Amino acid sequence: MSSAEETVVAAEPSSRVQAPGQRRALQTTVIGSYPFPGWFEFASAHLDQFGEADIEEMRTDAVIAAVHDQLAAGLDVITDGEQTRYDFNLSFYGRLEGLDPRPSSPRRYGPPGHDQRGKYQVTGTLRSKHGLGAVEEFKLLQKIAPPGPILKASVPGPYTLSGRINPGGAYKNRWDIAEALIPIVRDELEGLVQAGCREITLDEPSMSCYAHREDPRRFVEIFAETVKPIGGRCRLSTHLCFGNYKGRAVGLRRYASLFPAFFELPVDEMHLEMASREFAEIEVIREIVERGVDAAVGIIDVKSYYIENTSDVAERVRLCLKYAPAEKLSFAPDCGLSQTARWAARQKLANMVAGVSLVRRGLGHP
Repeated sequence: MSSAEETVVAAEPSSRVQAPGQRRALQTTVIGSYPFPGWFEFASAHLDQFGEADIEEMRTDAVIAAVHDQLAAGLDVITDGEQTRYDFNLSFYGRLEGLDPRPSSPRRYGPPGHDQRGKYQVTGTLRSKHGLGAVEEFKLLQKIAPPGPILKASVPGPYTLSGRINPGGAYKNRWDIAEALIPIVRDELEGLVQAGCREITLDEPSMSCYAHREDPRRFVEIFAETVKPIGGRCRLSTHLCFGNYKGRAVGLRRYASLFPAFFELPVDEMHLEMASREFAEIEVIREIVERGVDAAVGIIDVKSYYIENTSDVAERVRLCLKYAPAEKLSFAPDCGLSQTARWAARQKLANMVAGVSLVRRGLGHP
């Protein structure tokens, strides 16, 4: 392989227009989040110095930057980078009624960890009169993105959202909270479909983090109840990882406890974190595709600042092809990129697309 192939910085954006719901063999995609530009991080910490119009302009400009980077990489599927959210789900809590808006953190100092993330206290009935904001985010993406790439929205699921809420009042435990959040998330998913979104991820990393100690069949029931109204109306996927706050996992990093129960998830595509785990359990993708579900494989490690080159990516794609046909495979980073520096995220995505394209051409796929 030539040195030029080894050090790709950016790939040509795909000009291939895909119809809604159509997927490309060895499709390249992302989970959802993307790092904030440095200026946006700074501005977010000084919002009291800006007016409402200033803030709206900054939010729009941040989405433009995220879309630009994804287009420059040449991705087949893009998102808004979740630039108008704080973290991948924290802004959602500000739209929920029945919560104390001031989360408390059990630990504030010492090494970064998941127990430093604040939890919200229940004060009443959980509801959201004006939605969670994902529909508005998608409409902005529609305005900004050019024709060509598939536009995707990613929404955290009810069980994952329930993890940041302390039980109280009518909600005795996390299961009660998750059940209360199902109709709220369901309404958001329906709103996305009505807005024209044809690629949706119900993001449930907490399910894969805690399946080793909970009943995975109950997770499947919660998931199925949440997505029931949008079944067959969009391309639906789920993202199952092990956590990525400050680049750290939170759960036992094994998928064995999810299956066979998770084979029953009503999805078109299932995304698995593989790169950070040296592709342990990669053979599970064979069983996934044999059951009629596409496999999206994480081939870029977002927890590492090693920049995978095109030959690394191509080797990983070829490994996956030993277990599943090209038509059933998509490739993405292991998780969202919000915890990765933007310079690294840009090059990781560009090299991912270039490496996948190298294998695709070798197989004779467009």
